[in-house]
Amino acid sequence: MSLVYILDDDEELSESLAWLLESVGIRSERFRDARDFLRAYDRDQPACLVLDVRMPELSGFDVQQLLNETGAPLPVVFVSAHGDIRMSVRALKNGAVDFLEKPYDPQHMLDVVQAARRTARERFERAAGQRALRTSLNRLTAREREVLALSVDGAPNKRIATRLGISAKTVDVHRARIREKTGAESIATLVHDILRLGLRPSADR
Repeated sequence: MSLVYILDDDEELSESLAWLLESVGIRSERFRDARDFLRAYDRDQPACLVLDVRMPELSGFDVQQLLNETGAPLPVVFVSAHGDIRMSVRALKNGAVDFLEKPYDPQHMLDVVQAARRTARERFERAAGQRALRTSLNRLTAREREVLALSVDGAPNKRIATRLGISAKTVDVHRARIREKTGAESIATLVHDILRLGLRPSADR
């Protein structure tokens, strides 16, 4: 189950939100200080963040920027008692999944959080798949990566052989080794996973 982080220096509102989430079985962790949250954030579990815009030291936008710079797959729901169109546009443009004004409707907040949790699980699974596939691809030799890159481009064996100056039989050998090292059922399945996860094999190590 995905966790909901709450980062808001308003103790009363954050406690109220935590209670609301708990009432429907959603686990949350509350923080009043941005640096405490950033130290506690665990990338190894799916989570989303309900983030206040105005806070001392680091603002909500500062936190969002730091998360974006590290590539954290963390869906962010902004909340603000002083929100305006400019703020909401900035938040959404930088990747937030929603922007709510305080005081927010409890049921609407629950709906938004549930959607953010689904997004969190999808991003987490995608990131995990990317890491696993990248590890598999790193086992390949430079030549095997060249063969795979051309396969991703849709080149048949004969064209790959001509392009690389090797025989079609040698291409078959490389493809067999690629399947063995990556654990893929077939090159077609591997190519599908590479495209789905947005990776790109390269001869560079």
